[in-house]
Amino acid sequence: MKSFLLTSFLIVSLNTFSQNSNAFFNQADAFFSTYVSNGLVNYKAIKKNSESLNTLLELSNSIAISALDSETKKAFWINLYNLITIKSVIENYPIKSPLALSGFFDNKKHKVGDENLTLNAIENEKIRAQFDDARIHFVLVCAGLGCPPIINGAYFPKTLNAQLEEQTRKALNDPNFIRLNEKRKRVAVSEIFKWYLKDFSPKESKLIDYINKYREEHIPTYYKIEYYPYDWTLNNI
Repeated sequence: MKSFLLTSFLIVSLNTFSQNSNAFFNQADAFFSTYVSNGLVNYKAIKKNSESLNTLLELSNSIAISALDSETKKAFWINLYNLITIKSVIENYPIKSPLALSGFFDNKKHKVGDENLTLNAIENEKIRAQFDDARIHFVLVCAGLGCPPIINGAYFPKTLNAQLEEQTRKALNDPNFIRLNEKRKRVAVSEIFKWYLKDFSPKESKLIDYINKYREEHIPTYYKIEYYPYDWTLNNI
């Protein structure tokens, strides 16, 4: 009898966790669809009506993250990072840049389940340390214009790989993100590639090889790499 009750409890719990995670992805999709356009965020509108964002973040705390499969977990953390970033902005809006707020990424902690995590902890401990996938750098959006643009929808477990591929290809074929100078035989790239070089390539001399995997027109591998300054201006509509 005890075994039956325990099994029934586990089944009910797993169904609840599954329902909560499905609700999270669907509500996140509706939220991003409403407040994101052309890679920019309508922080002013969210500030005026923050109930849907607060509800989403409360829902995220009811999800048993450790029980999720790998793709669901990765999609969850990507969406949550972007949502918490937006939450951190509207708590202090209007601002011109996330860097206007001391400790925005590395000091301010956010409740996630039974943990309190900074944005840097989510990125480095929950995503980069658990998933060997450099493509995440094209979907985690830090509220600055220097980031690849945020999409107006959620990342879903079943479509995550295709979404990661699409956003990576868009970024690496964007002339504003990968800036070629054929006359000088140079390519200027985002400082993202400097900060996280090991995620993309074992050494800088091989970085162009990684970029070319997603390029429609390959960059000559003898081009010299430069890094242009990161634009921390708020990605505000």
